Formats: sequence, structure tokens, C-alpha cells
Amino acid sequence: MLISAKNLSKEFKVKQKRARSIFKRKVTILKAVENVNFEIEKGEIVAFIGPNGAGKSTTIKMLTGIIQPSSGNILIDGLNPCNDRERLAYKIGCMFGQKSQLYMHLSVIDSFRLLGSIYDMSKIQTEKRIEEISDMFKISHLLDKTVRKLSLGQRMICEIAGSIIHDPDIIFLDEPTIGLDIVAKLRIREIILKLNKERGTTIFLTSHDVSDVEALCNRIIIINNGIIVNDSSIDTLKSLYLNKKSITIYYKEEIENIYMSHYNILEKVGNKVVISVDTNKENIAEVLAYFISFSNVADIQISSTPMEDIIKSIYEKRDNI
Repeated sequence: MLISAKNLSKEFKVKQKRARSIFKRKVTILKAVENVNFEIEKGEIVAFIGPNGAGKSTTIKMLTGIIQPSSGNILIDGLNPCNDRERLAYKIGCMFGQKSQLYMHLSVIDSFRLLGSIYDMSKIQTEKRIEEISDMFKISHLLDKTVRKLSLGQRMICEIAGSIIHDPDIIFLDEPTIGLDIVAKLRIREIILKLNKERGTTIFLTSHDVSDVEALCNRIIIINNGIIVNDSSIDTLKSLYLNKKSITIYYKEEIENIYMSHYNILEKVGNKVVISVDTNKENIAEVLAYFISFSNVADIQISSTPMEDIIKSIYEKRDNI
């Protein structure tokens, strides 16, 4: 097992604000992560997602040794992230979308050389590795450019390249495609899949972009309110919601009395009506017959629940507990 988290919890002490108080401020305990358990095999690409404030960043910081758990145990390739942080640094790479590890006033190649020095690589090793990753990521034309002059997409690609300068076994990627256009996103995804396929690199990915998750990952762990609410393959997750269908009907003209329906109407705009159907409770043929009876139909589309809606539903279930 490459990554193992058992009964992982993290609490923070938070002082309540009291304006101009002469008394000691009251301290409350905030449970950021509570009893989290998961294991990740070598070579997996795992999505670790959740809404803002769910505990994602706290968990990643514990996995990488930045902060210490309040309780529980973590092993990354047999190492404890806090006790063996220096040794672990040689085995993992980290790339955070909002924080650069490259040096803005240096050229890309000089940033790579500096990172190589940080990881105790010899000059020969570093130059060979730069050549390898430049070829892998197709960034030779960017090496002499100053980092701050790169486009966002170019910088993100170079950030990932820098995170693997020391050839780590595991990469933690936090929002690697944030703010990128579709072309840059596709390029980043291509690079991530190439790393996994050709080098067997384990990828631990967080992203608010569900299309990243669907395109890259075969497993999804969902955390909400500090608790794991789902840990399954994406195929399994989808199969649990295949009973939910979305039916879009386009009428030849606008109709007014559609809201008299007892069915779950998600949207009605002009001549378009979108209905949600639970096939465990309702018969699609009967639903279609009902809505077709209102007026002449121009087109009908039936689709399964989008991944965004599946994840949103899981979030909401946990929020309502």
C-alpha cells in the first residue's frame, strides 16, 4: 500500500472575537477532519474532492507533513509524513494551482536547476532530468523564458514539470487546471495521464472541475464537513445514480400550463422543458406520454444524471444530516 490514512483527525483551536474585551477570549474546537480512512495503491489516479471548507486542504497538508494530525496514523510509502518529512520530500511532488514553486524572476531552466539543487541532485543529473521532462512535456521552447512572462497555461505545465524534477513516486495536484482555457486544460490532462501511464506515477488530485475528475480518475473520494462520504470507483458512483434520468422536451411552441404537472420539472424556458425522472419510481414511457400530450413536440433528449449533479447530491445529503 503506497498511501494509508487510518482514523485521521485534525482539530484546531479557534478563539472567538470579542471587541475590546478585558476578559480572556473563549476558545472553541473546530474539527476540520474527523476519522478519515483510505488506502491508495501504487499507480492509482485518485480524485479527492469536496466543497470549500470540507477538509481537503487540511488532509493534503497532513499527508505531505506540513501539519501534524491531532490523532490517527499516516504512512506514505512506509514513511510517517511528520517524523520523516525530509525523506518523504524525495518521494513526493506537490503542485498547488494558487502557489508557484517556480521563481518568477528566473528563467524556467534556472528554476528547474534550483529545484534540482534543493533535491540534492548533481549538475549532471539535473541537466539530464531537465532534458527528459522538456521532451516529455514539450516545453523546450519555454526553458529560456522568464517564469513571470509565461501564460497561465504555460506556467501550469512548467509547474508540473518542476514538481517531478526529482522523479517522485507520488504527485499531489491541487487544482492543476484552475483558470485555464479548454486547450490548456486538455494539455494538462494529457500530461498527467502520460506520467501515470509511462512512469507509473501515483496521482492524488483535488479539483472543483468535475470534467478533470471524469477525464483523469478511476476512483473518487468525497469529503464533506471533514468526513469521508464516498469512496468508490467513478463507474460505481455513476451506476448508483443511473436510475436518475433527465428528459429535455422541445415543443414547437411555448406552452403555459406545464406547471400543473406533479412531475419534477427542473427547468421551463420558452418551448423547452427539462424533467427529472427516477426510474425506480416512475415509468419513462408514462412520463413521456404525459408531456407529449400538452402540445406538438419538436425534439426529445434523454440523458443520465451529469456527474456534477451526482456530486452535488452527495454534498447535500451530508449537509442535511
